[in-house]
Amino acid sequence: MFRAGAIAISLFLNLAFWGTLVLAGGLVKLLTFGEVRRRVIRLLPRLGEQWAAWNDRIFDTFLTTRWQIEGLDDLSRDEHYLVISNHLSWVDIFAVVRAFHGRAPFVRFFLKHTLIWAPFVGQAAWALGFPFMRRYTPEYLQQHPEKRGRDLETTRIACRRFRHLPVTIINYVEGTRFSAEKHAEQHSPYRYLLRPRIGGIAFVLASLAEEIDALYDITIIYPKRDATMFDFASNKLPWIRIIGRRIDVPDELRSDAITEPGPAREQFKQFVEQIWRAKDERVARVLESP
Repeated sequence: MFRAGAIAISLFLNLAFWGTLVLAGGLVKLLTFGEVRRRVIRLLPRLGEQWAAWNDRIFDTFLTTRWQIEGLDDLSRDEHYLVISNHLSWVDIFAVVRAFHGRAPFVRFFLKHTLIWAPFVGQAAWALGFPFMRRYTPEYLQQHPEKRGRDLETTRIACRRFRHLPVTIINYVEGTRFSAEKHAEQHSPYRYLLRPRIGGIAFVLASLAEEIDALYDITIIYPKRDATMFDFASNKLPWIRIIGRRIDVPDELRSDAITEPGPAREQFKQFVEQIWRAKDERVARVLESP
């Protein structure tokens, strides 16, 4: 309990320190133009990387967890990456940031547009250039057909800054954290994964088609399927394994067509499901090996 409390306090202080600097930088970004603003935009991810580095130091100081990271040796800090991952726990965020820290550009997550109004977090995410997605439900689009395609264009506008700014964007394709209950409710065909939801990743890929240099599939594996942040902070996870795999995306799947019902979307669904089957086998080999 003491160890978990010490980690929680340390993480909070680390977030408060670097987050305050990010918010201050965001204010300068808001009030400046031209070359000054561009310099601030390039500085802010460095502050985010310092936050990530100190998180790693905190974990390494208090925990004996062994980090096993593979398949990410060919990354560059000057490129644009789209990363898809399974989702198990709140630990995933720290795990993914650690895996890419120092190897690739600072990690960003696609966030719902409403989160921009969340106190502190929303403003810090905006300052760091996290792209916000405005999604419309099928029911809403039936009532407002004039909005069709507007969400895709809005996301493209939000991502224009990445044309000249290297980035690593993470998308949790399952859309929610794994649990045995959700696995049973979905009748998931996978042993260790939930069903992938292709809508989000199709939306991201179509929005960033021209900017993405590579797609990476990340498999996060913990010794126990129901690992929690408290388990991690209590030193109950002896190891965490992260397996990366670079995947080539066919040119025909880099189009707006994968966001609408039709042959292209069906082809993209099969493409993602093939990745998920291989991922499930990968997890099984690790957890079921003697």
